[in-house]
Amino acid sequence: MQKLMHRSVVALAAAAALTVGALATTGEAAPARADAGDPTLTDVYIWATDVNLRSQPTSESPRRAVRSQYWLDAICQTQGQTVTDPAVGTNNWWTAVQEFAGSDVAFVSNLYIRGGVKIAGVPDC
Repeated sequence: MQKLMHRSVVALAAAAALTVGALATTGEAAPARADAGDPTLTDVYIWATDVNLRSQPTSESPRRAVRSQYWLDAICQTQGQTVTDPAVGTNNWWTAVQEFAGSDVAFVSNLYIRGGVKIAGVPDC
């Protein structure tokens, strides 16, 4: 009986991991970058369209830009306001980003960045 329960728990954990992984890969494959940004920063890809880049990690802060299917340099990531999108999921991590050619720093919800809840290679703020 214990062995059967253990197998069931392992199977459920594997199914949950696959579901979370599916959310992280939403959208089509990222196009190749036209140019590289700062080599000391991690490049991140906004996979969605019409994504707001904000002055702070909250949807109420002023919008700095709007980007669609776009590569940016990631500076760091922090927890902020929880964002829920019925088609994608929920996430409270935001990444501070800038244009490859340099720009003001803006925050984008990790919900719309390829890579999952927290983006690998991007340090915490």
